[in-house]
Amino acid sequence: MRLKLSQCLLAVLLVSCGRDMPTLPDIDIEEWKGDKNGCHGYRAGKEIELRQSLPELKGLSEVDIVQLLGRPDQNELYKRNQKFYYYFVTAAPGCPNASAASMKLILRFNAMGYAQLVSLEQD
Repeated sequence: MRLKLSQCLLAVLLVSCGRDMPTLPDIDIEEWKGDKNGCHGYRAGKEIELRQSLPELKGLSEVDIVQLLGRPDQNELYKRNQKFYYYFVTAAPGCPNASAASMKLILRFNAMGYAQLVSLEQD
């Protein structure tokens, strides 16, 4: 009896400590996911909204980020099990309408799999 009570209490604590999945207001997630590498221009038109939502992405897990934003356009495995995910906001170099510099959403995940750094950077 005591073991079951402890297990139930632990389960409640784990579930209640979870963070709600953020919503990105004014960004159509399906359009975002469909604009792979930023080639179609949807992501570029949502730069201001994305900048406002950056703090909400910090601390999310890799799984949550992929569920929210789709698979990254590029990824990189770094030392100490850190990972980087890149989402092109403006057209990537491989796009027909690409410019000399492109803007990317960069997420760095720590070894535990949580977004530690979230930023928008120009190449």
